[in-house]
Amino acid sequence: MAAGRGEFFRSFQAGLDLLPRQPAPGRRQPVRGRGKPRPGGGLTGGRRKKKWSKAAPRQFQRSKNRRTQTKCYQSEITATKGKLSGKVTSNYLFVRLPSEILIQILSYLDASSLFCVSHVSKLFHQLANDDVMWHKIYLSEFGGQTWKPKSVDDAALKEEPVEIEDWSAGHWKKMYFRSVAGQELNKWRRELREVSPYTGLPRQTEWILRNLSVNWELTVCDRSGKESRLEQSRAYFFESSVIVRWSGGCFPSYQNISNIQLHGVRKDALKSPKVRKPGWRSLILKLDMKTHIGRFIGKDRLMKLIIFSPGFIIGIWRGQNRVAFIMVSLHFHRLVEKSLLGSPVCPFSEPVDGPPVDNSDPEFGLHGYTLHFVLHNTDTQIMSGHFRQLLCRTVQIQKGLVELKAINRANLSQHRSLSGNIKLPWKSEEMEGSVENCCIMTLTLLDEFQKPFWCVSAPISITMSKNALSFDYSGEHFLMEYNNPDGQVKMKLVWLKEQKQFFLISLTVYVSVFKVNQHFSTEY
Repeated sequence: MAAGRGEFFRSFQAGLDLLPRQPAPGRRQPVRGRGKPRPGGGLTGGRRKKKWSKAAPRQFQRSKNRRTQTKCYQSEITATKGKLSGKVTSNYLFVRLPSEILIQILSYLDASSLFCVSHVSKLFHQLANDDVMWHKIYLSEFGGQTWKPKSVDDAALKEEPVEIEDWSAGHWKKMYFRSVAGQELNKWRRELREVSPYTGLPRQTEWILRNLSVNWELTVCDRSGKESRLEQSRAYFFESSVIVRWSGGCFPSYQNISNIQLHGVRKDALKSPKVRKPGWRSLILKLDMKTHIGRFIGKDRLMKLIIFSPGFIIGIWRGQNRVAFIMVSLHFHRLVEKSLLGSPVCPFSEPVDGPPVDNSDPEFGLHGYTLHFVLHNTDTQIMSGHFRQLLCRTVQIQKGLVELKAINRANLSQHRSLSGNIKLPWKSEEMEGSVENCCIMTLTLLDEFQKPFWCVSAPISITMSKNALSFDYSGEHFLMEYNNPDGQVKMKLVWLKEQKQFFLISLTVYVSVFKVNQHFSTEY
């Protein structure tokens, strides 16, 4: 490197020697076209062409080459000065430091800064992946902790400790990020282990979602391909579900909506408590308006409601095509995993862990069910029930459905009264109201091992029945029904005018035989 600088300065000095000498201060420079008279007559500085000798062309070529070289040296020096000025000078000198010094400088950075520096250039990528540095960072973070991720590498590390150089390149960097991710997952998964015997779901689901700052974003795409991202306006939590509403922002017209995507987003807090930067986006649901057909469920003076499976509600201003709000009902089953562990384009895939096969029981998978059933809206809980030991005989299987009766119409002791009217309050940026005769149904069906078997949270509406459903009540009779590929729910209600309330006189859950066979490995 010293020899290179010496050669540069020698070339620079040679270029300066070739420059024409400047006249002394005060001396008058010759004027073009005027000069001293030469012996043969005329002026030396005139426009008359010179008569060159035979050797003149070679001398002229040499002087011309020298002037060209001088200009090249000058331009090179000017360009070099420009490149080595300001920040470029510090970077130019910084990258020429020995690797040992650069590694020592980078060792003062934390893990996140070191990861960012590795994307600056190839040199920094190589230096920032030094295993010695990442080994020190790993020991400083996880060296004194008892928890370690379960992997083959850790098992080998415990049995036969080896030198750092024996590991593959980037081993400790992978171990660090794997441990960070595993530690974060282990924190909230430990909280999810405590299950409520009443609902069959983790007790701390709401607390974990709030503690991890999990929000839900809506991406609305119109037919031209333009996307609009909307942050949630409010979330309404209940014991086994959450209702999320979006009423701010600019929605495209209802007829122009192409698809709707729901993402779970965890936002990291910045220095200011009011400012949050977006984090990882996990796809939960995607609604294609071309393949899904909306169904009208109710209206009031200002609003009409359209529902889409599985749980979307779109509020449209009456007499217009403008969207006022969008709501979705989400069941708590695997909601934390769905909101955090999916990718931006692919939802979280639930692990398949079926119960053990029992060939000794001829009706295995048809008994021992537990049902937790809730009717609610965004404000109050209308009805809640817990029903145990639901069963269905083999001979009772009809039309590919397993029938589970929770409330029998003939058993008056099982009938339940509903607290309050069946209605669904709504709210937009401008106004608010409520639509009668519709609400949210949240169903959690547990198998005989008390594991969630079928979980649903969706809007449901009530319709008047043409025929009397029970002769024990003289009021008007109503029906509430829900259908999806996994099963059906049918309810029968009676409106008592004197009490001004509904009575639930029948509740039956139908589960698809295909779902039962797939879950229990049976062949009904």
